[in-house]
Amino acid sequence: MKRFLTFLLLTSTLMAFQCDDDNAKPCSSDAVERKIEELKAKPKQNPAAEVYEYTYKGQKVYLISSDCCDQYNLLYDQCMTTICAPSGGFSGAGDGRCTDFYDKATEKRLVWRDNR
Repeated sequence: MKRFLTFLLLTSTLMAFQCDDDNAKPCSSDAVERKIEELKAKPKQNPAAEVYEYTYKGQKVYLISSDCCDQYNLLYDQCMTTICAPSGGFSGAGDGRCTDFYDKATEKRLVWRDNR
């Protein structure tokens, strides 16, 4: 009985600390398009909103321009989860979480620009 309870306790403990990545659901393949539709539903930004795709640290990422001065330009992963802000803000240098973005990002491609 002791062995069974020990086994049960050990198993439940391991399950509690199991990596979340195993249970993570993949994001929708149209996450970028949905984000663009959100931008289209808002009043036109000044300067106009832009969405650029890059490759950064081995993954596709998307940089979306802010709608005005002193605001962060946010970098998103393919699921449209915010990674960091490589530029913008009061200093213009972003939030400091991805200071190497402009040095290491490659394959820049304009995905969408608001031409309204």
